[in-house]
Amino acid sequence: MDSKYVLLIIAVIIIISAYLVFNPGNQYERLQIAGSTSVQPVIEKLAEKYQETHPNVRINVQGGGSGLGIRTVEQGIVNMGMSSKALSPDEKDGLNEYVIGKDGIIIAVNNDNPIINLTSEQIRNLFSGEVTNWNQIGGSDEEVHVVVRESGSGTLQSFQDIIMGSTKIRKDAIVQSSTEAVKQAVKQDPGAIGFISLANMDNSVKAITVNGITPSEQSVADGSYLLQRPFELLINGEPTGISKDFLDYVMSPEGQAIIQNQKVVPANQLKQ
Repeated sequence: MDSKYVLLIIAVIIIISAYLVFNPGNQYERLQIAGSTSVQPVIEKLAEKYQETHPNVRINVQGGGSGLGIRTVEQGIVNMGMSSKALSPDEKDGLNEYVIGKDGIIIAVNNDNPIINLTSEQIRNLFSGEVTNWNQIGGSDEEVHVVVRESGSGTLQSFQDIIMGSTKIRKDAIVQSSTEAVKQAVKQDPGAIGFISLANMDNSVKAITVNGITPSEQSVADGSYLLQRPFELLINGEPTGISKDFLDYVMSPEGQAIIQNQKVVPANQLKQ
């Protein structure tokens, strides 16, 4: 993500937080949450349902990417961070991770693309630039256009770790700032390929099977689908007060059912 955009989001969060703290007419308990745009829709739905039974609570949910969520909760700017990747050892300082579910990462192509399955190696070759035309792997004579998420995205980091390893993504890849933006770019370009959250999938683009496995909630839950990552809430230190109460709600049977309704495999259905 463009650094100016990240700074703008952080500034907005700080201004909103300061206003809510110092506003003398504030009669509500406030919870500020920021981070992954993939996790954001799920948390917004949970916040909406939670506030129905807690009318004295206001929950503000902001996107910006997993990197922003990690930084802002670590710095105390927000109460909770959202991340669509597990934290690396150097990101864990003082932060507690709570896995609320698991999501699949869809390899998405344009609906006009005849390709239906790719191996891990073929995906890596497409994103690295080793394959530049779809006809090199049995597709149409169409130039490959790679669409990726911005630096700091948990989806990008998970894709890099699982598929690319030490291989770099081609330098001319088109960078988008949200999973929805990636989907729109692939929808409009017959040669495009990108990766998006299973929770955000619809029929505007085509989901590719990977190594012969169809991406689905079932194949994520049983571990057979390769491309999957955790959805996490992050808290600096031990959860207390409204943060603990909301986290308890998220992990309750009601909260887990809401997560499942958002096409994310809830934590209580994951294999231990």
